[in-house]
Amino acid sequence: MAISEIDRLIQLLARLPGLGPRSARRAVLHLMKKRDQLMVPLAQSMQRAAESIRLCSHCGNLDDRDPCGICRDAGRDGTVICVVEDVGDLWALERTTAFTGRYHVLGGTLSALDGRGPEELNIDKLVARLREESTQEVILALSATVDGQTTAHYIGERLADLGVQVTRLAHGVPVGGELDYLDDGTITAALRARRPA
Repeated sequence: MAISEIDRLIQLLARLPGLGPRSARRAVLHLMKKRDQLMVPLAQSMQRAAESIRLCSHCGNLDDRDPCGICRDAGRDGTVICVVEDVGDLWALERTTAFTGRYHVLGGTLSALDGRGPEELNIDKLVARLREESTQEVILALSATVDGQTTAHYIGERLADLGVQVTRLAHGVPVGGELDYLDDGTITAALRARRPA
């Protein structure tokens, strides 16, 4: 029996993070009710995005131009590179407007369980960038997971001889966080990263 276009759309939407089959059905129903105002423009926008958006050959960001807007921005600090796991992390940092340097997207973290070694990540490309550019600091903005910490340690060792300062994001108590709601690992990290008041 052939699958209907509605069922195909539900199945595709259900593959998106945060959407299961029920949420996908609700989304499809909403799209069908708002066909002209929402579904058609969304489909057109998705088609244009699929045709024009690509990875930046310099940093790994997603953009419709190569190099991306961040790499082309002359107002950004070219002496600092923030290393992130994926583009979602880059976007999260950009939302804060607190970082004005450049980025480097690794494309994941080292993971023995997933069989992902240094060759699968953009680490060699990072090393090449540092040899060509006048970078003074590399900020490792990687997850506080075992894989993220392993990756940060590996990158730190690879960059040790390049004469750049390697720093990491602080870990610990979030702004507005209450100690009795935090896990033991977060409290331990906060104690180790303490600084003068």
